[in-house]
Amino acid sequence: MVRLLTNNLSVGYGEKLILQNLNIEIPDKKITTIIGSNGCGKSTLLKTMTRIISQQAGYTVLDGEDIAKQKTKDLARKMAILPQTPESIDGLTVGELVSYGRFPYQKALGKLTKRDYEVIDWALEVTGTSDYKYRSVDALSGGQRQRVWIAMALAQETEIIFLDEPTTYLDMAHQLEVLTLLQKLNKEQQRTIIMVLHDLNQAARFADYLIALKDGEIIKAGECEEVIQPEVLKTVFNIDAFIGLDPRTKKPICITYDLIKE
Repeated sequence: MVRLLTNNLSVGYGEKLILQNLNIEIPDKKITTIIGSNGCGKSTLLKTMTRIISQQAGYTVLDGEDIAKQKTKDLARKMAILPQTPESIDGLTVGELVSYGRFPYQKALGKLTKRDYEVIDWALEVTGTSDYKYRSVDALSGGQRQRVWIAMALAQETEIIFLDEPTTYLDMAHQLEVLTLLQKLNKEQQRTIIMVLHDLNQAARFADYLIALKDGEIIKAGECEEVIQPEVLKTVFNIDAFIGLDPRTKKPICITYDLIKE
């Protein structure tokens, strides 16, 4: 089933096109990961699909309707996005930050309801951040802070969550912690997850569907076994990769690689 797709999507800054005629179908209730080198258009794609930036041509469709025609609050009830480097207002507590996720449901006066507080507490519980509720966001570690941002996205109660490099600046253990949490949300709550990752082995391990971009064009899209292939990685990253099988996950793994000399 597909709820979210793009049709001939082209995006640029000035006269320079970043994305060109992209036709993408995002599998519903699965984890989709976008891979590609720096500057290939990964973040631009996420921002366009969530209406943060506008396209020059084509459109994004959610539930059969162009997102450009949907009301902002209606769209915010369907999809949430966690940017690459989210910034909070100094002095906010964790509970206050997570409460921002309830904005799409607030009335004119903007007061939180009993239902809002219940959802906030649920989001904190699911992400394992309840103990931080009254602590300052500034006082948290990188891994803790990232889980709090995910809690805010969950508080929006959207079925679709976009994340732009959610493991940036985190050590290996915290990266695994965040990705395992996202996988748990997908499996247990049927959330559709779309994220950008740099690490190929993490992408292969946690994704159900991969999209490989280069220079704003799709080189390959499909299941991990179809995308994590030497020829695909050669085209996308200019590397000569040796691919094996992860003994724990049975997913493809890039064991070693060399640069391809021009």
